[in-house]
Amino acid sequence: MEILLAEDNRTISSFVMKGLEESGHAVTLAETGSDARQWISCKDWDIILLDLMLPGIDGFELLRYTRFKKNLTPILVISALNDPEDKIKALDLGADDYLVKPFHFSEMIARINALSRRANYYQQTDSEYLECGDLRLFVHTNRAVRNGREVKLTNQEYKLLKLLMENQEKVIPRARILDTVWGTNFESNTNVVDVYISYLRNKIHFTDLPALIRTVKGRGYMISSKEES
Repeated sequence: MEILLAEDNRTISSFVMKGLEESGHAVTLAETGSDARQWISCKDWDIILLDLMLPGIDGFELLRYTRFKKNLTPILVISALNDPEDKIKALDLGADDYLVKPFHFSEMIARINALSRRANYYQQTDSEYLECGDLRLFVHTNRAVRNGREVKLTNQEYKLLKLLMENQEKVIPRARILDTVWGTNFESNTNVVDVYISYLRNKIHFTDLPALIRTVKGRGYMISSKEES
């Protein structure tokens, strides 16, 4: 694997790099937050190993930057910070796992392998998708991409968009949407469909791209990549 190690402690970085290289991995070292950010922005990595207490740009800011850029590379935080609040903050900012220093090398390898397996699974499942124009909906991972832009969906938004995309160019009545997405426990006069259609539009409709979801007055909703006549 191609691994980026962001670590300023040379004793630790030498120990980690030696072990990883002996295990058959290619490792690049970044000793400052600025160097790490540059490596993250210019190259694809299989795994990022990230210390939080880096000089310049700290690990928390790097996590924020990486996920803001829609970079989904698995990130294993390796830090001396053992406070639960630091762990929670790192995970909330997008870390996939957290390992406290000092650690056993075998445990780090096990965590790297686990993250790699998870990433490979998502890559395999993301090979199945629905497509409408420049919008892709990946059917196993509740995520969408439009014109290269990542769109995060809630479970209900995903179900609604999936129903629309499975029936492209067809008008889906509100009653059918309610039954398919929410079941039949809602009253027929609820506006939950309209609310969630609005949520979806806000997420997938960009000002520089044509609208895809359309309201057909008195009938329901549809999704189409064709220009409106």
